[in-house]
Amino acid sequence: MLKEERMLFTIGQFADLHEINKKTLMWYDEIGLLKPACTKENGYRYYSYQQSAALETILMLRELNVSLAEIKLFMEHRTMDSFDCLLRDKIAELSRTISHLKSMRKILSGHQRKIEMLRSLDISAISLVRQQSCRLVSVDVSADTSFEKEVGRVIAETKKYQLHRLHDASYGSMIPVENLLQGKFDEYTALYIEMPYPISEKGLHLRPAGTYLRAFCKGSWDNISDKYKEILAYADKQGLSLYGFAYETGINELVIDSMDEYITQIEIPVQWE
Repeated sequence: MLKEERMLFTIGQFADLHEINKKTLMWYDEIGLLKPACTKENGYRYYSYQQSAALETILMLRELNVSLAEIKLFMEHRTMDSFDCLLRDKIAELSRTISHLKSMRKILSGHQRKIEMLRSLDISAISLVRQQSCRLVSVDVSADTSFEKEVGRVIAETKKYQLHRLHDASYGSMIPVENLLQGKFDEYTALYIEMPYPISEKGLHLRPAGTYLRAFCKGSWDNISDKYKEILAYADKQGLSLYGFAYETGINELVIDSMDEYITQIEIPVQWE
């Protein structure tokens, strides 16, 4: 008996051992989740060393956002199989959370890179850059498609691919080079969504790897026609042949209040004639 008493901890000692507030233990006792090993005549609660494993299990499940009601049910019917089933569910949930956090990290890193680029950006510059291939979700549009329908189609696609927020992906528009060469600078054929994580390639648009001509247009979208005329003149002077699509995307919309400050990045694949 004396040996068993020496193995008991006061509520304060047991709380310190597990680095929690003793009020938490009092609450667990009150709701019947973890009762003390014994309560002395003076009303003091005492816990046994053997209860440490049970408390650590409770604390682990709380850290995994399992409700107290679910934990209580589990602790009352604790078996190897039920614990294994619970662990499988939580591991799968954690894997989904980790995947989401990785996607968020990629999105935030992308925004940070854009900010660094914007700090030293020469709006008037036209340059050549190398790009890797990537797959884009494309949404067909035409001159007859209203802006509301365009937005609706994009939102439908984001829901289809279970994006958490509209700006969790990069968005832009596509206009065929043949339209540019014919002076049809506002005849877009598709909107695109660049997903922050890999998805099935079936039915996606391939943006090819290679050299791209990159230019920027500041202000209203009405200014883009003049920028395309400038791009065509530059390509002709440099002996560059444009092909495929021009890919437009806004690069500073999260940090501006006026459309006058809006910057559209234009990238078009090129090859030397």
